[in-house]
Amino acid sequence: MPYEPPTHRVERSLRATTGAKVVAGVDEVGRGAWAGPVTVCAAVTGLRRPPEGLTDSKLVAPGRRTALAEELVEWVTAHALGHASAREIDELGMTAALRLAAVRALEALPVRPDAVILDGKHDYLGAPWRVRTVIKGDQSCVAVAAASVIAKVRRDALMARLGAEHAAFGFERNAGYPSPAHRAALAERGPTPHHRLSWSYLDALPRWRHMKRTRPGPTEQIGLF
Repeated sequence: MPYEPPTHRVERSLRATTGAKVVAGVDEVGRGAWAGPVTVCAAVTGLRRPPEGLTDSKLVAPGRRTALAEELVEWVTAHALGHASAREIDELGMTAALRLAAVRALEALPVRPDAVILDGKHDYLGAPWRVRTVIKGDQSCVAVAAASVIAKVRRDALMARLGAEHAAFGFERNAGYPSPAHRAALAERGPTPHHRLSWSYLDALPRWRHMKRTRPGPTEQIGLF
């Protein structure tokens, strides 16, 4: 099925309505995984024509995705990544962990963005950042699509390195998501130090259920940042 290529429409709108000169696209990967960090990429692209085939990372074949990420790293004006570890996810909850990773990415850029295009409908970033949320922004916005591809490839590489340390879990193939091999290794060996211990998968593992941690509620997260 063909997809419409992403455009600079939202970026042009932000420039026209807010006076923003530097606009960053932001996307995350790893939100639904059982192990590993959540990773956020912030990418600044300007208004140049993007590499051929750019779209949401999930719609790009794995081999092409890796090559495309290499092209994008050279093509973008600037990019940076931020991670929130499994332990930080357990301690903060996913929304606050996403914000932590996104702030780390944005603050690592060589120039502070005047505005941010955030993939999805929920603004997990908030003040003081000027945010425009865009549903399916990773398909429709050039900067968000670039961030999507770079984040996916970089996190997959990170999980492959963790897979070398924990071969039974197949992280190099499943990136920490619940594949059959991952589930079987969890049942037999229990969680690694890279697993999220506040997640409900532990409820189905009687041998390891005692390791489960309680997630913080919304009131417990107030004042974290």
